[in-house]
Amino acid sequence: MGRVMEQPVVIKSNKYGLTVCLNNEPDFETLRSLVAKKFEESKKFFKGAELAIAFEGRELSQDEQIILVQEMIAHAGIKVPCIVDVDVAKEAVMKQAMEHTKASAEVSENGDGKFYKGTLRSGQVLESESSIVILGDVNPGATVVSKGNVVVLGTLKGSIYVGAGGNENTFVAALSMDPMQIRIADHIARNSDGPEKKDKKKLLKKKDKQEEQPMIAYVDAGNIYIEPITKEVLADINI
Repeated sequence: MGRVMEQPVVIKSNKYGLTVCLNNEPDFETLRSLVAKKFEESKKFFKGAELAIAFEGRELSQDEQIILVQEMIAHAGIKVPCIVDVDVAKEAVMKQAMEHTKASAEVSENGDGKFYKGTLRSGQVLESESSIVILGDVNPGATVVSKGNVVVLGTLKGSIYVGAGGNENTFVAALSMDPMQIRIADHIARNSDGPEKKDKKKLLKKKDKQEEQPMIAYVDAGNIYIEPITKEVLADINI
């Protein structure tokens, strides 16, 4: 008889964060579904909580960690300011990481939108219920999650999730656009992936960039496209 497989997803909590223990056996897409289900079942315990996250039991890339955190946010309603290295994922360290993240996040509200001033560094997660303008850079390994649009007045090299409530009529704009991943509602595009050319629209690829210029990413017919910002492009976008 084969041994009984241990629980694929186990959540350990403390006052400042969660350690998510993952089984090594399932493939990543199966694990992603299991994480979504686990946090959906636990949402009454976590809804609205602001918690640091650490992973253990399985090697995950930064991209995979971000995808799993996005599932937690979507299914449990939690807020995740930072991802902590599991080797130091003690309550005191999580507390320090949370306090550092909050201290560095200068967020102000203006009407229906928000402004964030500063650089988002690797492991930091900025979440907003409305559109947000970031006055700074989004570094590799950092994540922005918004139910509205995101405008980066700086360099975007991290991961962006807009239309988090399912609205695909949202967009991402940046002065310099080179993201690890963009997700608009249920549509995902990674740095080197993307559909073939369609009419005059194209997904940005590194080799196509001759010089930095403001770019905008949006959904058209189920695909994510990134183009230079022009009056014609802005007029064509549904928001």
